[in-house]
Amino acid sequence: MRRKRAIFLAWLTALMSCPIPTSSFAARYQLQGTVLGRQATCLVKADESLPEIARRYDIGFGAITAANPGVDPFVPDPGRRIVLPTQWILPDAPIREGIVVNIAEMRLFVFSNDRSQPVTTFPIGIGDQGKETPVGMFTVIEKIRNPAWHVPESIRKERPDLQAVVPPGPDNPMGSHALRLSKRTLLIHGTNSPWGIGTASSHGCIRLHQEDIARLFGMVRRGTPVSIVNQSVKATARGDRVYLQVHDDEVGRDLYGEALKVLEAKNLTSRVDLGKIQKAGRARTGLLVDVSK
Repeated sequence: MRRKRAIFLAWLTALMSCPIPTSSFAARYQLQGTVLGRQATCLVKADESLPEIARRYDIGFGAITAANPGVDPFVPDPGRRIVLPTQWILPDAPIREGIVVNIAEMRLFVFSNDRSQPVTTFPIGIGDQGKETPVGMFTVIEKIRNPAWHVPESIRKERPDLQAVVPPGPDNPMGSHALRLSKRTLLIHGTNSPWGIGTASSHGCIRLHQEDIARLFGMVRRGTPVSIVNQSVKATARGDRVYLQVHDDEVGRDLYGEALKVLEAKNLTSRVDLGKIQKAGRARTGLLVDVSK
């Protein structure tokens, strides 16, 4: 965890002096069973960092670094091939409609009532340790354009320099749009700190890039259900192959044991190689791994 915080602070310093381009990557995918998207790669350009690549392809910082272990996130070798983690096993959520958030992979999925329509997905920032984003079933109860930030008392104790209400504008950490959930202190909103996407750095709310929250805002309405889960391990079968996707939970859980529970619940245990599961549990790359016998 300390290492990830050090990386985050280094990234923050880098971003202060180097603006990140906005995303140009379409985040809509046709659903194929329980798998969304397709893994891809790209070549590092001269003077390009992994945060810049992540922003261009709408990937979170944690996701792109986990998928490329051993690569310097800030000074990768030009011409190096980078794995883009743009393929996901859908979370096992109570519903498969509206908004589904998986805290473990720091990803939000938007489902249409028409199952033939593409699924849209965005990277997110989540609550820090001690301020974790809650799991459960919620509803969008309010849509707010240009929200003012009514600073919670807990934050004002940490930051007494803050005024009680921060008006809309570039200094407002709520960004340009916000969705208030039925737990009124929990919001899905934009951010003026793009380095927070793909990290656990908020006070519990769910953050999106500015261009992503604007798009999400136009896709949902009041009453939209929101399911928030925390699943570090997901599994699925495609034909005769079994795939596992393991995300680092940062709290040192036994993800090998977790994987066995997930596979057993899906009646897939007899079809997998335990050695491959152990390897995937240690690597925690967030990529789909074939663990079939």
